[in-house]
Amino acid sequence: MSSILIKSAQLVNEGKVEVADVYISNGRIEMIAQEINHPADQEINAEGLHLLPGLIDDQVHFREPGLTYKADIWHESRAAVAGGTTSFMEMPNTVPNTLTQQLLQDKYDIAAKNALANYSFFMGAANDNLEEVLKTNPRDVCGIKVFMGSSTGNMLVDNEKALEGIFANAPTLVATHCEDEATI
Repeated sequence: MSSILIKSAQLVNEGKVEVADVYISNGRIEMIAQEINHPADQEINAEGLHLLPGLIDDQVHFREPGLTYKADIWHESRAAVAGGTTSFMEMPNTVPNTLTQQLLQDKYDIAAKNALANYSFFMGAANDNLEEVLKTNPRDVCGIKVFMGSSTGNMLVDNEKALEGIFANAPTLVATHCEDEATI
């Protein structure tokens, strides 16, 4: 991949706006400084222009696999990038629900081919997949998703033992929809 040097941008970062240069190598920001004199494959004069950080959307429903007539990773990530979102975290209520490590890997494989933004996926929890949930590698996923109400098909987790197993042993962040099933 190539390197890019953005010169003299009005950089919006950490609560302030200041003129700065940004050096990007292999798709990653390597350096931010008042002045960078480093050779680059491409140099962009951004004088008078604002350079904003990309947004992170932590709850998207791109519907792939299984519901691609509604949306898919390529089209939805394209729309996200057009709007300034550079990273997304996708929910597990696809068809099939992302309730096994293999189904989770399948989504990563799709995104590796089709996503136009940075991505991560939530591992889905159910009353009967604690063993799969606990195999979740925190380096690979953004978290585990628990639906405590049955608004999402087979992803209801209302069994006290299952909930306790997830909350006590989850190797990563646990995000929940905390509905009361009896009320729903």
